[in-house]
Amino acid sequence: MKNIIKTASRVMTGAAATVTILAGRVMATVGNYENPAQAGAEAARANGMPAELVGVNGVFTKITNTVLYAVGIISVIMLIYGGLRYVVSGGDSKKVTDAKNTIMYAIIGLIIAILAYAIVNFVISAVGGGTTV
Repeated sequence: MKNIIKTASRVMTGAAATVTILAGRVMATVGNYENPAQAGAEAARANGMPAELVGVNGVFTKITNTVLYAVGIISVIMLIYGGLRYVVSGGDSKKVTDAKNTIMYAIIGLIIAILAYAIVNFVISAVGGGTTV
């Protein structure tokens, strides 16, 4: 019985993948486009979505900036948490060491987030040909 379920699952997954691929090819050839990939991208793009992936207003730029902002916010929160742990440690050497480690790793995380933001925006502006904000 388990073999039948596994086989049926594999067949359904394969059929779904085939239908998805064929639907993409059909949508790509429907328009009067010279490039079928561009036609597929235009068919998949909803109203209000940016047309470019890389650049100042590109999707990739927005996603990476959002993720890097979130990492920066988490680093600042951990820095505050480490400071509170340090204040509340009461002189216990193990708690003080743990608090100092938390603060150190939060600062390292914040530095990495800032450098990653700078590097990603530099690469995006170099590839996209524009400047980032």
